[in-house]
Amino acid sequence: MILYAIPTPLGGTPADSLPGPSLDLIRSLKDFAVENAKSARAFLGAVGMNVRELNIQIVQEDVGALLQPLREGRPLGLLSEAGCPAIADPGARLVEAAHASGFRVVPLIGPSSITLALMASGLEGQRFAFCGYLPREPAARAKRIRELEQRSRRERETEIFIETPYRNDALFKALLEACHPSTRVCLAADLTLPGESIATRSIAQWRRAAPPIGKRPAVFLLSADFG
Repeated sequence: MILYAIPTPLGGTPADSLPGPSLDLIRSLKDFAVENAKSARAFLGAVGMNVRELNIQIVQEDVGALLQPLREGRPLGLLSEAGCPAIADPGARLVEAAHASGFRVVPLIGPSSITLALMASGLEGQRFAFCGYLPREPAARAKRIRELEQRSRRERETEIFIETPYRNDALFKALLEACHPSTRVCLAADLTLPGESIATRSIAQWRRAAPPIGKRPAVFLLSADFG
């Protein structure tokens, strides 16, 4: 049996973001492990499914029980709250458990804010690293930013990270304070949404005109001056 990792749209409807074969496969499933039940039901309803007929379970600490549909011979869908499951997402534990139990895992085609941001950034795309969330505490966050800037310069790679929306502006301010003026930062916010904005500038340029981000889903990309 197969665990399907299902990307969910960052905005709009599933038909706007997912190819027809993926939508058809999703509609064939009856069992889902999800990060958030409310958003999962909204997504599945938008796909045209009767959510009352579905088995929807929340991904929790004990993920072994969630594999029961696979053990009983039924495929299982994994849904994140938004974007790609198992990337900065608790679904990674379920994928790990599926592999450990010998089940096949199949990722479906769909939106990824990380790769979309990199595609549009103009930064190094041959070598890049997704660094997840940075520390919340200001001193630790500043230290981590400097480490990533040094790694970017040393490895000649783009560093990609995200933040909880209500801390976006604090992270952006920390980048402006900690980074070298020549370091470039791309700010990609509201990807695939009507208010989408993607801009890449040097720290020196951002310091002259740094707009507030607000509580918008955002991806940050950093590339030091390779010299």
